Amino acid sequence: MTEKPEPRDEQEKSVSELAGAYAARAGVERREDGQIDVLKSVGGVRGLTESILPGLVFLVVFTVVRDLAPALIGALGIAAVFTILRLIQRGTVVQAFSGLIGVAICAFVANTTGRAETFYIPGFFTNAAYIVGMVISIAVKWPLAGLLFGFIRGEGTDWRKEPGRLRAYVLATWIVIAVLALRLAVQVPLYFVGPDALVALGTARLVMGVPLYALGLWLAWMVSRPVGGAVVGGTAAPGSQH
Repeated sequence: MTEKPEPRDEQEKSVSELAGAYAARAGVERREDGQIDVLKSVGGVRGLTESILPGLVFLVVFTVVRDLAPALIGALGIAAVFTILRLIQRGTVVQAFSGLIGVAICAFVANTTGRAETFYIPGFFTNAAYIVGMVISIAVKWPLAGLLFGFIRGEGTDWRKEPGRLRAYVLATWIVIAVLALRLAVQVPLYFVGPDALVALGTARLVMGVPLYALGLWLAWMVSRPVGGAVVGGTAAPGSQH
């Protein structure tokens, strides 16, 4: 008789498959020298532009004209242009509309309240949700950095069987959590200052957005480097010592 897979094995397989799919969609890439390709991992130049420009336009327009409507229209217009370009270039629907939806939510909140600083509120909740998710991943011993980097390095989910690798990925996940927590620690107090701190809040959001995340991602990658090289099919993965 063929032995039925243990429920635990099935669970491990399911989580492993989900982790692989997440890693594939996350867009994090490794260069030939084994280092993480930070620029590609944040979407390249286009990704940087798409993430920064709508917020920059909103901040600049509102600072100049002191009118919420044109600032929101400008931000939404820029996001819509990027969406159309992605659709023309046959990008996925999720890629095309994710940025526009994010800006639209921020614009809706700001327009509803009539206060420019509330444009940044959705970002606070997004950061908090990611923090909670990552803390939970650590608590259940499936740290998010391991799910992501493990597949890129060719470790799959085998790193969970080695206490040293598990600790490394826990530390890497805490680094990303620290980046997100730092955003909240700086930006939330600026939000509560009110309109007088709008420029400071907007600037902090831009600087602590993709640029800070990219730095945190690089640090997480470096602290979780395998000492002896990740194993792929019984051989050390090229550049995995980096």
